Amino acid sequence: MVTGILDRGGAETMIMNMYRHIDRSKVQFDFVEHSLIPGAYDEEIQSLGGRIYHRSRLNGLNYFEYTKWWNKFFDDHPEYHVVHGHIESMSAVYLSIAKKHHLYTIAHSHNTSEGLTLKQLIFNVVTYKTRYIADNLFACSMKAGEDRYGSAFDIAKPNCKIFYNAIKIRDFAYNPEYRKQIRREFGIDENTLLLGHVGRFRKEKNHELLVEIYKEIIKEKQNTKMIFVGDGPLFNIIREKVKNEGLENGIIFAGMREDVNRVMCAMDVLLLPSSHEGLPVTIVEAQASGLPCIISDRVPTDCIVFDELVQFQLLTSSPGEWAYQALKSKTQNRSIDTKVLADRGFDVESAAKWLERFYIEKYEQ
Repeated sequence: MVTGILDRGGAETMIMNMYRHIDRSKVQFDFVEHSLIPGAYDEEIQSLGGRIYHRSRLNGLNYFEYTKWWNKFFDDHPEYHVVHGHIESMSAVYLSIAKKHHLYTIAHSHNTSEGLTLKQLIFNVVTYKTRYIADNLFACSMKAGEDRYGSAFDIAKPNCKIFYNAIKIRDFAYNPEYRKQIRREFGIDENTLLLGHVGRFRKEKNHELLVEIYKEIIKEKQNTKMIFVGDGPLFNIIREKVKNEGLENGIIFAGMREDVNRVMCAMDVLLLPSSHEGLPVTIVEAQASGLPCIISDRVPTDCIVFDELVQFQLLTSSPGEWAYQALKSKTQNRSIDTKVLADRGFDVESAAKWLERFYIEKYEQ
C-alpha cells in the first residue's frame, strides 16, 4: 500500500477497514507512507503485523533521489507481488518502477477534480500517464474514476473497478444510549438541535461556510449547536474564526474520535458542503445511522443509498438557504434497512473478501 500520512481521513479509513477484515494469514498489507512522522494508524498497523516504510514526498528537487529510493526498495524487497497506489500525485513514478520490477500494479482514485485551478492542471499533467501504466484502475466513485483516468476508465473493461468505501454497517446502527452518552459528554440536552460535520479541516471541506450556516440557523433557532469531528491543517484557523465570531459556546471542536458511530447517534443533521469529494464515507456512515444529510451538489451521487435521508444543496447557495434546509431536515425515525446498504456494496466484510480474492488471483498469475 502506497499512501500519504496514515491519519483518519476517508481513504485511510477505507484502507484500514479492508486491513482489519481481510484474512491476514493469506494476505498481508505493508505500507510505504509518504510522511516522516507517524500517522494515527501506524501503531494499529504494526499490531496487525504490517510493516511501515517512511519516506518524504516527491517534489521538484528530489526526483532522482525519489526514483533511486524506489528502485532500491524493490531490489531489497522481492517478497512483494502487488503494489496498490493510493497517493495519486506520484503514482506515475512509483508504479512505473514497480512494473519494471515485474510487480502487479493498481492505481486507486479517491477524489474528484478540483476544477480549472493551477494546482489541478499540474496534477493532471504529472498523473496523466498513470492510466496507461497501472494494470488495474480503481476508483471510489464513477466521477472519481472519470476525473482521474478520463476515457480510460470504463467499468465495462475488466481492469476498471468502482470500489466503494465500505463500512462495518452494524457498528453505525442508531443507538439511543450512545446518543445520551455523547450528549452528556458535551453538555447537550435532548431539546437542542445538534448539527454535525465529520471531516479533516481542509479547504475542500468548507468549514468557513459551515460556520456561516450555523450563524444563520441560530437566528431562527437559538437552541442549536454544531459539532466538528476531525483535525487537519486548517483546524486552528477555523477555531480562531469561531472565537472571533463569539460562537465558542455553540460550536464544539471534538477533535479526532475513534467513536464516530457514537457521535453520529447524537447528531440530528449532518452537513457536507464540500467543493469536491471522491466518495465520502461519512455520508455512507450517516445513512447507516439513519441520520439526515445535506450535501453539496459537488458530491458524487454514488454515495446516496436512501433518497429520503440525503438532500442536495447547491454549493453556491447562500448560508441562509443551507440553514433553511437544515432546519427542516431532522427526522424522528432513525431505523434503516441495512440489507440495502450491503447490496449496494458498502458492507466491509464482503468488500474485504472480494479484495482478498483479487490480490490472491494476481499473486498466482
